[in-house]
Amino acid sequence: MPDVTHENIADIFGSKVFNSGVMRKRLPKHIYASLLKTMKEDLPLEENVAEVVANAMKDWALELGATHFTHWFQPMTGVTAEKHDAFINPTEDGKVIMEFSGKELVKGEPDASSFPSGGLRATFEARGYTAWDPTSYAFIKGSTLCIPTVFCSYSGEILDKKTPLLRSMEVLDTHAVRILKLFGKDDVKKVTTTIGAEQEYFLIERDMFKERKDLILTGRTLFGAKPPKGQEMETHYFGRIRGRVAAYMADLDKELWRLGIASKTRHNEVAPSQHEMAPIFTNTNVATDNNQLVMEFMQRVAYRHDLACLLHEKPFDFVNGSGKHNNFSMSTDTGENLLTPGDDPVNNKQFLLFLCACVEAVNKYSEMLRITVASAGNDHRLGANEAPPAIVSIFLGEQLTAALKSIETGKPVTEAKDLVLEMGVSTLPKLIMDATDRNRTSPFAFTGNKFEFRMLGSNQSIAGPNITLNTIVADVLCDYADVLEKADDFDTALDALLQKSITENKRIVFNGNNYSEEWVEEAARRGLPNLKTTPEALAEYASEKNVKLFARHNIYTPTEVQSRYEIHLDEYSKTINIEALTMLNIAKREISPAVVTYTKEVCDTLLAKKSCGDFIDVSAESTLAERLSQLSGKFIRSIDDLEKILAGAQDTPSAQAEATYYCDQVIPAMEELRKFADELESLVGKKYWPYPNYEDILFYI
Repeated sequence: MPDVTHENIADIFGSKVFNSGVMRKRLPKHIYASLLKTMKEDLPLEENVAEVVANAMKDWALELGATHFTHWFQPMTGVTAEKHDAFINPTEDGKVIMEFSGKELVKGEPDASSFPSGGLRATFEARGYTAWDPTSYAFIKGSTLCIPTVFCSYSGEILDKKTPLLRSMEVLDTHAVRILKLFGKDDVKKVTTTIGAEQEYFLIERDMFKERKDLILTGRTLFGAKPPKGQEMETHYFGRIRGRVAAYMADLDKELWRLGIASKTRHNEVAPSQHEMAPIFTNTNVATDNNQLVMEFMQRVAYRHDLACLLHEKPFDFVNGSGKHNNFSMSTDTGENLLTPGDDPVNNKQFLLFLCACVEAVNKYSEMLRITVASAGNDHRLGANEAPPAIVSIFLGEQLTAALKSIETGKPVTEAKDLVLEMGVSTLPKLIMDATDRNRTSPFAFTGNKFEFRMLGSNQSIAGPNITLNTIVADVLCDYADVLEKADDFDTALDALLQKSITENKRIVFNGNNYSEEWVEEAARRGLPNLKTTPEALAEYASEKNVKLFARHNIYTPTEVQSRYEIHLDEYSKTINIEALTMLNIAKREISPAVVTYTKEVCDTLLAKKSCGDFIDVSAESTLAERLSQLSGKFIRSIDDLEKILAGAQDTPSAQAEATYYCDQVIPAMEELRKFADELESLVGKKYWPYPNYEDILFYI
């Protein structure tokens, strides 16, 4: 494959996407105009459009080598799903023609029986439907035309992540436009949430990956002694990118650019072998599709480079895990970012209203926001001095905090003036300081013209967090609009509303170190929830407050909320169960034989030296043999303990109780087993140990 140069990046960008440019060239003007209205103005699709679009889409795909099409959807598994159908249609003369109808474009019928439904559907109720989402461009992956779709059951229950995401975008649009009209912005027809999803990941040698059963089956290392060097020197962060990694990143960029994904930034992250990719912002629906493709292609491209890409939140102990930073903003169809403070944020009432809406939304529904990032993998990160704690709070910075305090108290704020950094070298430019510093410890930080939600795990879909973000902000905007639309004096009512909102929701604002123990204590005094584990968080999922929130805005029915609660509980329990079974398998079939073999060699050496006479010093072999014997005994007993405790999970009375049991009983037993295994790893000779250790994996690309 030829290298991409600056001359042809523009040529390859979006070359595998049936985007607006392609549609403009291939569709009749009236069809293109109609489809564009559907995409831009959320209008229903006209009946005659689908057939014309399908034919044009097929011709374009065939020209690019496609042989099949698929309805590409996002079920509740957290990954994407696809069933491929060939374009071929047999003719009477024994040949085939290539066909693709409007009906095939608009509607598909995958087997829905094996997708998670949380009790909405029985196993024998297999029928499900996919429906074309015309607001997200079709694209070609390999030899297959992929058509983004939503997914529902035969009786209409939502079984995917995209449908509620689209609903949440529409409800936020509705209430944001109501607010803007009160500010005289009658030209605004649509407000869209925009997302930039920064993606962290690890790259390791594929040969080493294949030797680690725990990585293959669970995505993380279940055993591994602490290496002599981790990330202590902090030289990897933003360091020189190694040649093989740079080649991988260049190849990944090319693949993503062809799919119209604006991969913008790449760099080394803090931990050895850890890296990050960041795209340019786009609307939330497209950003969600794009991030699923980013994760898929990260792993596909790694395979081509004899590497393995790890997306688990915590693939290695003792070094930082991987997150995903969800940068959230709101923009109008006239090009205005609603979270831009402007030169005078204290008097920018429109900005302050949307800012306060975000603050109030996070304060009112912090439990729900925490739930959206809850998973077995993310439990290893949150609160571990490498990611925000499980306590949700907001960082606003000194300038905005002072502005809100001024509104709350009625006292003027000292106007901030631009500060200039003098570098002390005449040839260096003078730097204008930003109004406030950044806070990387904050779960939800304002960063100039957007909020950065930093709690997401690296391998999760961004759909769930953004469904909730859109909905909770829309909920507050709806309340604001209800008040302001009835006001006799808009300005007076607005000032009162802002003051009330700031006073009632200021507890959620914290500009300090979220990693500190002092903040945990302070958060408790403020009454902020600290849901430390996934089972604790999920217990709040189907609370009356959350059920009413989603039902009020037609995002989920109460039954659909309950189903998602059940799905997430089941996913958590299955994850821990698989990890525990994998641990037991490795412990019994790999580690135990290695320890026995090495112990036998030490004992044989001890006996051989003893037979040479009393003048031979055997203290080293004797001490080592004794230590190996003691540790291996504890190790075997820990295996037995884990097996017994794991069996007890079958006796739990409910899905919530089962998840809690795995959290409180099984995980501590797993940690105990690992402790003895890791001690043995530090004693047993390297050639006897059955798999690569941390030094080999993290430092040998």
